[in-house]
Amino acid sequence: MLDSGRSNMSIENKAEDFQSNVESKVGGLGKGKYGRILKMARTPTREEYKKTCYIAALGMLILGAVGFAIYWLMIYLPNYF
Repeated sequence: MLDSGRSNMSIENKAEDFQSNVESKVGGLGKGKYGRILKMARTPTREEYKKTCYIAALGMLILGAVGFAIYWLMIYLPNYF
């Protein structure tokens, strides 16, 4: 019983050390060279988010179409490549 209690204490101490280490790193996040940008950042509105998603989806669609066109050309016109 005593041995298991000691091992639990070491796990608790390790967890506390890990947590304090993470908190110390996160605490200085807003004070470095990116602090000004983080202070100016805000959550996008619903319209901004929709527009961003639409543009990203359109870009993925275009890249997919170009990739498919290259694949199709490589399959049906192999003598040219």
